[in-house]
Amino acid sequence: MRIIGLAGWSGSGKTTLLAKIIPRLVARGYTVSTVKHAHHGFDVDTPGKDSHTHRMAGATEVMVASGRRWALMHELRAQPEPTIYDLLRKMSPVDLVLIEGFKSALHARIEVYRKEVGKPPFHPENPHVAGIVSDTPFPHAGRPVVDIDDIEGVVGLVLAKAERLEVVLSRLRADAVGGA
Repeated sequence: MRIIGLAGWSGSGKTTLLAKIIPRLVARGYTVSTVKHAHHGFDVDTPGKDSHTHRMAGATEVMVASGRRWALMHELRAQPEPTIYDLLRKMSPVDLVLIEGFKSALHARIEVYRKEVGKPPFHPENPHVAGIVSDTPFPHAGRPVVDIDDIEGVVGLVLAKAERLEVVLSRLRADAVGGA
């Protein structure tokens, strides 16, 4: 399984970009999954539904299944938030996982930057940014820059910079041993 992050300021167009590149990746024969980091509490369940009642009663996990899909909700209760790598280990294997958010994680990512957002780019201070997708040229970025409207170019950048999950996990283990 290969992974690549897309990170950028709110309003930079990460989700819109993902909605454009996922169908192109799938059309090329890749199986694709996504992980989206939410900064605040969120709920995918509906009050009044049986699954919500089970969760509110104290169930740690509630699975809802039908002939078309299944969903597993896991309540952390007092446990710490899992890392992106803990979450990836729980996912079914696919060719490529696109990770939206998780700016401080240690895998390769593509910065999505729009000048109109009014925030500075973060690639100068973040060594994990392997490429940039932007409406602004960055001639001295020291990494590939693709125009945000060049969707085929973005797909190419994603495929070129995605890392094998095992390589990222091995690097994390090596860093943990070296820092211990």
